[in-house]
Amino acid sequence: MEVLDLSLRDPFRIARHMPDRLATTVLLDVTAEGLSGVGEAFPVAYYGETAGTVRSVVPLLAAALESLGVPPGTIGEARTWLIRAAEVMDRAIGNNGAAKCGMDIALHDAVARSMDLPLHELLGTPTAVRPTDFSIGIDEPAVVAERASRMAHFPALKIKVGGPADLETLEAVRAVYGGPLRVDANTGWHPEAGLRLLPELERLGVELIEQPFRARAIAEMRWLQERSALPIVADESAVTIDDLPALVGAVAGVNVKLGKCGGVGPALRMIERARELGFKVFLGCMEETSLGIAAAAVLAGLVDWVDLDGNLLLADDPFVGLELDAQCRWRLPAAAGVGVRRVAHRHEGLFAAVDKSVDEMVDGTGSAG
Repeated sequence: MEVLDLSLRDPFRIARHMPDRLATTVLLDVTAEGLSGVGEAFPVAYYGETAGTVRSVVPLLAAALESLGVPPGTIGEARTWLIRAAEVMDRAIGNNGAAKCGMDIALHDAVARSMDLPLHELLGTPTAVRPTDFSIGIDEPAVVAERASRMAHFPALKIKVGGPADLETLEAVRAVYGGPLRVDANTGWHPEAGLRLLPELERLGVELIEQPFRARAIAEMRWLQERSALPIVADESAVTIDDLPALVGAVAGVNVKLGKCGGVGPALRMIERARELGFKVFLGCMEETSLGIAAAAVLAGLVDWVDLDGNLLLADDPFVGLELDAQCRWRLPAAAGVGVRRVAHRHEGLFAAVDKSVDEMVDGTGSAG
């Protein structure tokens, strides 16, 4: 295991905590029985995890997984083996979604590599994926607007709200950006304040409202959804697949994140269950490196909205192999496994590649990808 403290390009404040310039993530290497894979666990204190808890839990998960032996050789058998692995981890310890996520990604990477298949081929997920939005944290309205202007080539922007200047911020963003806006309060609103904002959000072209109230305030979210023409999307209220039934009728959509629910396999099954229950699905992330984002991207053809930009928030991503096309869709790597590789430094950063591809499209020299 390796703990990395990665600098962020800009301070990233959400309603639950103050600005931070560091993202702490944990990289895992799994090597056994001829298998080798890498995974990423991004611990979030809100969900009770830290780098320390990941270090403590991963050995317990690894010990529990020893009973499974090596995965069988066919694609169908390998998929079943990976489902059993997730079940074994859930029986070994509750919660700890980030630690399980790191192990689950590593196992998927290892199995796909052993079969010389890209991860999306192993799972049978679509290669045509939806574009990602770009997220901007809470700050002074002029600062948020400047960042929105800089990221105006993204097809949608996700604006963090839950501060004292939400409406002023959204007005400033709308003055410089004409595309859809998604607002994410991260549990930071009170019901009456949310209700007062609804007509203004509709006027400003907001596309959805994510987690307006505290995680367990399901009745309040139902109350707001009944009064809102905009879809309410549960995030902190939709941690795992087990949370979905209680949200039926309360919200229009749920945000599925690998780091919350336990990895690629659990996220895939959570998406499938959410569809069965009639939810729209938002595929989200933490501030992971390209390793974690590439693992999530294999599911980006199964959802309604994509928010896979965590690696874009980093000043120096330690992985290469995952790139955006000119429409801000992730190109799923063709290499076996998750498909990214570790490098010492990547000083150019992903934004330079994004800006270059956009310039080429404007000049007529690029391709949609």
